[in-house]
Amino acid sequence: MTMKKFFILMTGLLLASGAMAQNPAHISRYAAANAALTAPTGPRVVLFGDSITDGWPDQRPEFFASTGFIGRGIGGEETANMVLRFRQDVIDIQASTVVILAGINDIAVNLGGPYVEDVTYANILTMIDLCWQNGIRPVICSVLPSYHFRWREEVTDCFEKVCSLNARLKAYCDRHGVTYVDYCSVLAGPDGRVRDGLTSDTVHPNATGYALMEKLLLESLK
Repeated sequence: MTMKKFFILMTGLLLASGAMAQNPAHISRYAAANAALTAPTGPRVVLFGDSITDGWPDQRPEFFASTGFIGRGIGGEETANMVLRFRQDVIDIQASTVVILAGINDIAVNLGGPYVEDVTYANILTMIDLCWQNGIRPVICSVLPSYHFRWREEVTDCFEKVCSLNARLKAYCDRHGVTYVDYCSVLAGPDGRVRDGLTSDTVHPNATGYALMEKLLLESLK
């Protein structure tokens, strides 16, 4: 491991440690489901994220039934939380590919803030490094568009922050040969809102929105 990668890894882990005290139950959310998994007989794809990933199987159960993908999303989580449970919910269940969709709750300062793009970016890079160290293919997804958080009214520039983080993630993926799935450009209208008919609120896709995401994801995994 290079010194740069070691620094990124340790930075993410140290930043994540503060999140554990606020969300200790998240570490064991999927403990029983993980224990019930048998050893994979082929590629195992894990979808890893926050409430957008958490709600996906309820909205589109047929997608998970047909693909065998495993959902490991937890509503409300920031990227720091996800770093903490990456071993339990990705590495230890022998994922061959992990699809990481994260960052919107960092922008919404769910842990109390402030939002610092460098921190969110470092946490996602930490997860990528953990993939490489464990022979797992990382797939990085753009943060979904949003112009408003109903639970965080004071955040008024969320779409600008979404676009900035996405540009940085895409540039990293392009430089390092990591698959990048650009959900944002497909779902977003010109004003930063999720296009009409694709969401029931300002953040989460509905079944139609998830269906569009599924098409992009499957194409990226070929």
